[in-house]
Amino acid sequence: MKKITKLLFSLIVGVGLFSTTAQAKQTLHWSELSEVQTLDPALSVDTVSSEMMRNSYEGLYRFDNNGKLKRALVKQATLSDDKLTYTFTLQKNAQWSDGTPVTAKDFVYSWQRAVAPKTKASNAQLFSGIKNATEIMAGQKAPTELGITAVDKHTLKVELSHPLPYFKSLVVAPIFSPLNQKAVEKYGKDYGTAANKAVYNGPFIVKNWTGSNQKWNLVKNKHYWAKKHIKLDQVAFLVTKSTATSYNMFQSGQLDQTNLNQDQARQLRTSKEFVARKQARTQYLEFNKQNVALKNANIRKAISAAIDRKQLVDQILADGSMQTKSFVPQGLMTYAGKDFAKVAGTKAGTTFDRKAAQKYLKQGLKELGQDSLELQLLGDDDDLSKKTNEYLQSQLEENLPHVKVTTLNITKKTRIARMQKGEFEVVLTGWGADYQDATSFLDLFRTDSPYNFGKWQNGEYNKLLEQASSQTGQARFDTLVKAAKILNQDQAIAPLYQPALATLLKKDVHHLIYDPVGGYTFRDVTLK
Repeated sequence: MKKITKLLFSLIVGVGLFSTTAQAKQTLHWSELSEVQTLDPALSVDTVSSEMMRNSYEGLYRFDNNGKLKRALVKQATLSDDKLTYTFTLQKNAQWSDGTPVTAKDFVYSWQRAVAPKTKASNAQLFSGIKNATEIMAGQKAPTELGITAVDKHTLKVELSHPLPYFKSLVVAPIFSPLNQKAVEKYGKDYGTAANKAVYNGPFIVKNWTGSNQKWNLVKNKHYWAKKHIKLDQVAFLVTKSTATSYNMFQSGQLDQTNLNQDQARQLRTSKEFVARKQARTQYLEFNKQNVALKNANIRKAISAAIDRKQLVDQILADGSMQTKSFVPQGLMTYAGKDFAKVAGTKAGTTFDRKAAQKYLKQGLKELGQDSLELQLLGDDDDLSKKTNEYLQSQLEENLPHVKVTTLNITKKTRIARMQKGEFEVVLTGWGADYQDATSFLDLFRTDSPYNFGKWQNGEYNKLLEQASSQTGQARFDTLVKAAKILNQDQAIAPLYQPALATLLKKDVHHLIYDPVGGYTFRDVTLK
C-alpha cells in the first residue's frame, strides 16, 4: 500500500511539474525601461504606453515585420477615383473585451473625441489630412463635422481634405483605434488610468496595472475575433531601469528579453541572442537660427562637417546604429523599389571633412566679424546623451580652431520645454516616425510647424511641401526628395545617425513582430 501511495504521489508531482512547465511556455517574460503612462489612445505620447495599446486595441490596419501593412478590422477597402474617400467594410465578429460588438460607430466616436479641443489629444495633428479636422482642432467647427461616417454597423466612410498616400499606415497609430463609448463615459477622466478602467478589442487585454506599478500583464483576450490565432496565454512585464539588472535576470532565465546599454552591446554583439532593432528614427543637431552665429549657414556647415559620424556609430554607440545621409530614416518610405532616404541623401551637410569644416568656419567668422566662437550644446541627462554630447564636444573643439563648446545635460522634459521656448543654441535631439512617409519628418521644418524650434525658414522648401500635398506617385516622391535635399544643403539641421535598439532575445521566442514605426507586437508569438 505504501508503494502504491508513493507511486501515486510521484505521478501527481510529475504532472504538477509538467503543468507548470507547460504554463510557463505560454508566458513571455518581458522587460521595459519605464512605466506605462496611460491606456487612453488619445493621450499616449510614450513608447511603453503605445506598445501596450498596439497589443490591446485593434484598429483598421496593423504592421507585420519590417513595416508591412496587414488588414486588422478591415475586411475590404475601396478608394474613390479622386483618392479622397475611403470606404471600409469591417469584420462582423469583432467584439470588445466586455462581449459587446465593435462597430463603425466606435471609430466615429473615437476620432471625433480625439480632434475635439477639450480632449487635448497629444497627437491630434495626425488627423489634419482628414476633412474638417484642422478647423475642428482650431475650434472653428464641431467635432461631428469630421470626415468620418458610420454608413451602417459594419461600414465606415472616411473623407480626406487631400490625398494621403500613407493613410493606411497613419491609422495604425493608437490614436486611431476605436473606443467603446459606454466605457469611456463610465470612467470619464479616469478612462485608461488603470487596467480595469478601459475596455479592449485587441488580441490581449491589460491586467494588473494600477496606474503606477512596475509589473503588469497582457492576457489573451477571450473575445478577440481571431483568438484561435493567439498562442500566448500572457506577456508578463517588469520595469527594470537598470540594464545590468535585466541582463542578470535574462541570464538566469527570469526574462526572455532585455535591452542593452552601449557597453553591453559592444561586448555582446557577437552573441547568437543579440538583436539590433532598426528604428524609424533620426538623431540630429538642431540649430537655433535666432542666435546670430547660428543664423550663418557657414557656421552651421562647419559644425556638421567637423563631426565624424562613422566613429560615433562604430566606437561610441556600437549598438547597430547607422550613419545617415538624410533626415528621413532608411526603410521608412519607398516608391518603385527605391528607398527615399537613399535617393534623398546627400554628402553635403552629412559628411565628415575636417578641411571643409575649417574653411566654412573661417568664412563664417569673417562674415560675423569675429575671430572665435563659443557654443552651448544642450542634451538629455541619460547616459547615452551624455556620452554622445561629450563626443560631439571633443570633435568640435579638436577639428574647429577657436571654437569653445560647453555641454549642458538636463532632464528630457526640461530639454523639450527649453526647445519650445527657443532657449537653446545647439541641441542634440531626435524624431521618430508617426507613419510611413517622408512627411512625418519633413513637415517638422515648415515655417509654421510647432516643431520647428530653431525657426529655420526657406520659402522654396515650404513651396515644395505644399506642392507635394496635391501630388501622387513618382511626382510626389521626386518633389519630397528635392525638399529633403534643401534641408541638408542649407544645413537646417545636422543629421547624425539612425539609432538601433540593442537587445538580447531568447532563441525559443518565435514570430515576434518588431516594426520600426510601431515597435513590438506580440500577436503572433510562439514559444518553443
